[in-house]
Amino acid sequence: MTGRIHSIQSLAASDGPGLRFAVFMQGCPLRCGCCHNPDTWDFGGGKECTAEDIVKKAIRYKDYFGSKGGITVSGGEPLIQADFVREVFELCHGEGINTCLDTSGCTMNEKVKALLSVTDRVLLDIKYTDSELYRNHVGCEIDTVLEFLDYLNIKKIPVTIRQVIIPTLNDSEDNINKLKEIADRHECVDKIELLPFRKLCQIKYDNMGIDFSFKDIPEPSKETMKKLEEII
Repeated sequence: MTGRIHSIQSLAASDGPGLRFAVFMQGCPLRCGCCHNPDTWDFGGGKECTAEDIVKKAIRYKDYFGSKGGITVSGGEPLIQADFVREVFELCHGEGINTCLDTSGCTMNEKVKALLSVTDRVLLDIKYTDSELYRNHVGCEIDTVLEFLDYLNIKKIPVTIRQVIIPTLNDSEDNINKLKEIADRHECVDKIELLPFRKLCQIKYDNMGIDFSFKDIPEPSKETMKKLEEII
């Protein structure tokens, strides 16, 4: 089976536990205002690879993974190529490599369930805790994401919830308390990570001739991040 890949990072330290071999899939149905990788949106972009190609490359770095590391498949949105990612993860398990899925949780179907059956951990990006913000700045419904999380809870798949903190949109104590409530309702969630909104991606939008809709939103201060992390 082949899939469309945007890029690979051989040893990534921020894409799940330990050191990870990170694969970034090509194609995403969402249009998040804070997206750092608009170059991953096009489903026809990237390059075509087989699952075997990916795993052969990952095996080269297996000695660096230790007890916590492994492979992480991110995006774009990996759920859109669920069959391909499932095959990658199956082959990884055959090699004793831990598997991690970095996703928005924007869709659920039988192919996604099959993928989750060979997923050791999920990094779930819950972008907001408000339905209107999801509709306006993401392009899907928060209910879909929460249903995805409910399924992870049923299957007892460990979950790290991630949220990019964007001033004026989700940097309030109320939002973080709601995010914590979501986590507390799901025993599968064992970690919450708050990530500061950054605008280094502006150059990508400029080069692609695309408007970066969040260009006028400031980055959060260290003090704001510290305050919100203390709530978590």
